[in-house]
Amino acid sequence: MLSYRHAFHAGNHADMLKHFTLFLVLEYFNRKDKPYWYIDTHSGAGLYDLSGDEAQKVGEYKQGIALLEQADKLPSELAEFVGRLKQILPQDNLYCGSPWLAQAITRDSDKMRLFELHPADFVHLQNNMREVRPARKVQVSQADGYQGLISLLPPPPRRAAVLIDPPYEEKQDYRRVVQVLKDALKRFETGCYMVWYPCLSREESRKLPDELQKNRSRQLSARRASCPYAAQRRLRYARQRHVRHQSALHACRTVAKQSARTFQNFGARCRRALCIGK
Repeated sequence: MLSYRHAFHAGNHADMLKHFTLFLVLEYFNRKDKPYWYIDTHSGAGLYDLSGDEAQKVGEYKQGIALLEQADKLPSELAEFVGRLKQILPQDNLYCGSPWLAQAITRDSDKMRLFELHPADFVHLQNNMREVRPARKVQVSQADGYQGLISLLPPPPRRAAVLIDPPYEEKQDYRRVVQVLKDALKRFETGCYMVWYPCLSREESRKLPDELQKNRSRQLSARRASCPYAAQRRLRYARQRHVRHQSALHACRTVAKQSARTFQNFGARCRRALCIGK
């Protein structure tokens, strides 16, 4: 089922929140010289015509980008975001999708991997991204974004910003988001994952944040149990064997304590990272 077309919703208030978040994340990544990858699992067309029939049919952009462009005294970071949009859009009647915004912020040394299944949007995405230079920076694939993401992890530079933004046309999208994030974290747990989801009254939408949190909590609990437990098991074994070397026992205690502290700190960082997707 591929009925969703973002052209009807481009530039709306949700796009403003999503793209402002993406703008801040990529600007943060740019603070380091080391290259990174930007991976977009559901890229869309890349650019959208706000004067076209689709956008004009519902006019959602009027409550989004149009209001921001008319606003006075915006906060400095939001004003910088709006200014960047004006710089990167080829024409006044166009609005960008996430890939076009990302190509403007990422550097020549960074890589972009874009996935889009919809045949029409894929053609538009291909045509739009041909304008990006250097050409080797971008790779566009008409493929399942969930599978494509997993196949790319971990990326060679061990740095990546990932946007997971499915259309949620079907209920299985909610389950697939949880599963793909679980699989991605197993392969590349230091990546930055931005999960976008609709705030709807349907049960799947309301439960998704809790499912993501539960999924991450289970992984953290497993990690807390594994490494400290191994150290503590060695300590018990040493006692059972009546090992009198106090230095060895002290080393085991130290490893157990350090491991516990490490995973507590790791859990705190992960909880902060999950806020990006909310």
